[in-house]
Amino acid sequence: MFDLKGRVAVVSGASSGLGAQMAKGFAAQGADVAITARRLERLESLAEEIRKMGVKCLPVKCDVTVTESVEAAAAAVEKEYGKVDILVNCAGANKGTGVLDTSDADWQFTVDTDFTSVFKVSRAFGNIMKKHNYGRIINIASMYGLVGNTAMDVVAYHATKGGVVNMTRAMAAELAKYNITCNAICPGYFATELTVETLETDFFKEYMKRTVPMGRYGREGELNAAAIFLASDEASYVTGVILPVDGGYTAV
Repeated sequence: MFDLKGRVAVVSGASSGLGAQMAKGFAAQGADVAITARRLERLESLAEEIRKMGVKCLPVKCDVTVTESVEAAAAAVEKEYGKVDILVNCAGANKGTGVLDTSDADWQFTVDTDFTSVFKVSRAFGNIMKKHNYGRIINIASMYGLVGNTAMDVVAYHATKGGVVNMTRAMAAELAKYNITCNAICPGYFATELTVETLETDFFKEYMKRTVPMGRYGREGELNAAAIFLASDEASYVTGVILPVDGGYTAV
């Protein structure tokens, strides 16, 4: 089960963190991979690592907030591989604090990067999937798209990830007729390049122990199983699902 040999997987935001981990996870299951991000040098280093796993890997520079950049990336992947079977929308960032203090600029930055980009990337690569009557789209939302939190004020992040959750449902309903499934993963606290500084504070460690039933942060690779399942042929009847991988945070 979950053999991805012969499949082509595209992962946005793959230059570090969860995106890089999932790209390697797909490669381990035999998929050829295309990785996109703004930092091409990071992508090229990761591509070398992935190729050593016995699969192809194409690094493509892409700014997911710019339509022309997204469309150029999709064209490059289609030219190289001829198709796209799996898309993971993992690119993201966050600016701003709470509703009373976030500036218009920080709000718009977060909306563009975490929400509108999912639409743009899914449109570009989804049209390639449509040609082949097959696809698996996996949107990386967040448990903060399902609930609020008392640890930090990040209203724009909550709003965009909540938007991704329901956009996933809408896309699932629309794209089913093309044999394209669309699901979302809602990660909990995972230590990455963007989060480790916050997560390693004494305050956040204590908060995590009180709020995460499993009593720890997610470990490297623990998101891969969910992504591989949703990307697989075996998950052909799974669409519109919102899957938290959060150690139980949203269960209590």
